[in-house]
Amino acid sequence: MPLAGGTDLYAAAVGKPLPGPLVYLARLPELRGIEARDGGTWFGAATTWSELIAAPLSPRFDALKQAAREVGGAQVQNAGTLGGNLCNASPAADGTPVWLALQAQVELASLAGQRRLPLAQFVLGPRRVTLQPGELVRGLWVPPMSEHATQARSAFSKLGSRRYLVIAISSVAAHLALNAQGQVLDAGVAVGSCSAVPQRLPALEAALRGLSPQALAAVEVQPQHLAPLSPIDDVRASAAYRLDATRHLLQRLLRGLAA
Repeated sequence: MPLAGGTDLYAAAVGKPLPGPLVYLARLPELRGIEARDGGTWFGAATTWSELIAAPLSPRFDALKQAAREVGGAQVQNAGTLGGNLCNASPAADGTPVWLALQAQVELASLAGQRRLPLAQFVLGPRRVTLQPGELVRGLWVPPMSEHATQARSAFSKLGSRRYLVIAISSVAAHLALNAQGQVLDAGVAVGSCSAVPQRLPALEAALRGLSPQALAAVEVQPQHLAPLSPIDDVRASAAYRLDATRHLLQRLLRGLAA
């Protein structure tokens, strides 16, 4: 079994034998780093959350840094990797809603070659991802903004039963590409912890396109905007509470981006 940071694998194996031999990948240079590539930005799968936080990234990736600071504590951020967090495929993973909002693609590699897959096609369900035998996640690639976009803003927010070191009751992420007048040219909005896999909100994204900053600040998130979500009742919250909390989180996030 390929091993990245091990922060999920070892926690799940307490009191149990490890699932066979492990091959540690996190120091392979081909899987590390953040760089411009193919017009977009490439994030190596073995890059740690602490390395992402320290990287000099544009405001387009503020949401990624905000999510990175929510991934456990400093020890987990120092060991946990971007690719490991994605392959663990938790519905509550902090990184996945941000990658969805950024319209990221997963770069997969094997002896047969490389391919890129939209992230929504990669994460299939809790602990289930699209990986062929012998295939590894090499990185995540965020495509460039449209040629008419001159700036971008993004943000991430998470609600838990306490402020830190907590699994999300709901998490939200948004990325907005803007023209020189501040109007929204393109929008990506995604929610975690409210479905079997994190979900984008196409109706809300469509409602944001073309808005000025003033109009963006006045947007009201409606129940129909949350239609792709299917939250459940569990020990952390009821489904109804999750939906209501998500609406409020999104409302605050959009107002913050408008400002």
